[in-house]
Amino acid sequence: MEHVASAAVRPHGHTEGGNTVPLIIITLLFFMWGLLTSLNDVLIPHLKSIYTLNYVQAMLVQFCFFGAYFIVSLPAGMLIKKIGYQRGAVTGLVIAAAGCALFFPASMNGYALFLLAFFVLASGITILQVAANPYVTVLGEPATASSRLTLTQAFNSLGTTIAPALGGFLILSEGAPAIPGLVRSKAEEAAAVQGPYLVLAAALLALAVLFALVRLPKISHAGDGGAVSSVQTGVLAHRHLLLGAIGIFLYVGGEVSIGSFLINFLGEANIAGLSNGAAAHYVSYYWGGAMVGRFIGFAVMRYISPGKALAFNSAASIALILLAIFGHGQVAMWSIIAVGLFNSIMFPTIFSMALHKLGKQTGQGSGILCMAIVGGALVPFAQGLLADTIGLQQSFFVPAACYVFILYFGLKYAGMYNKETV
Repeated sequence: MEHVASAAVRPHGHTEGGNTVPLIIITLLFFMWGLLTSLNDVLIPHLKSIYTLNYVQAMLVQFCFFGAYFIVSLPAGMLIKKIGYQRGAVTGLVIAAAGCALFFPASMNGYALFLLAFFVLASGITILQVAANPYVTVLGEPATASSRLTLTQAFNSLGTTIAPALGGFLILSEGAPAIPGLVRSKAEEAAAVQGPYLVLAAALLALAVLFALVRLPKISHAGDGGAVSSVQTGVLAHRHLLLGAIGIFLYVGGEVSIGSFLINFLGEANIAGLSNGAAAHYVSYYWGGAMVGRFIGFAVMRYISPGKALAFNSAASIALILLAIFGHGQVAMWSIIAVGLFNSIMFPTIFSMALHKLGKQTGQGSGILCMAIVGGALVPFAQGLLADTIGLQQSFFVPAACYVFILYFGLKYAGMYNKETV
């Protein structure tokens, strides 16, 4: 999932010719945090099975992971202002590596330590995102900044697409090359996370070393625009910003919630009856659809207003979710997977519409929108409550309701860019 930098920045002394290596390293960072985020969709059903959790308990994974965005964003902004963007990125990588390393003792000590590991990992990713995003815009000429952002976000989507299939192969019982017919014990299933996450910890530490050694342009704040001042009264007087923040909260929540429940949904007898390992591959299609849709949306929105495109995609998502709720078999299965395609443009579109004509308050508005990513913690929790109460299939009314608000937001501001005032 993308994250948009909230601070206005300016480079010092960057040169176009020397930016290739730094850009490659930063692109790897985008790939890594996309991969780490969507690996949760594999671990949720895995841990649910090992520790015999209900859906609410299983959704504590996303609650701890995305809750870190809300809790750590403000301290991350203050930390980076104090130690600088480059050191901030290195700090984020080291903390994320520590979170991955915690999966080793967690596999031997129970679910609570897993939840702590998720929080530490996400805290590192939050710091990393706040620090690394500005570099994408300054590593080259301003005229080509959009193309660089598209490239890095494409690699973020590549990470989210690869992770579920990779996790299904390495972690879930069906993926590990074992003796045919041999069933792993609960302890062996829990230990399956050790190797992959230790490798991820080593990769993050290697990136931290690279990021510490590479020469990057200096970045200074062009204003205070940081998240700390984002709670100032006045900025929320802009109705489209307030509604946009609600939209970001519900969009991230809906997208994450569907991904979190997808493996269990595809395992239902009346849907596809797939094992966790087999279903993990289809989660890759869900996130891959978002990657494909991003390029389609880039072309289409050259001719259609963002609000109308947002409304269309929201309506399509609602229709597909309802098909998944009331359908069965292949129709329900592919309907819920196809929602990923229509998710593609929502985050950047809502974000940009919410910040429209905020002027000097853009930095503050962006900080508010970034904190709204906490929807990824709370909406899956709400769907878990419904799944435990009325059933998994019917629980998808929760993300459907999220898209209803996004449809309203798109229609309300469909003509935003044709008007002088909002």
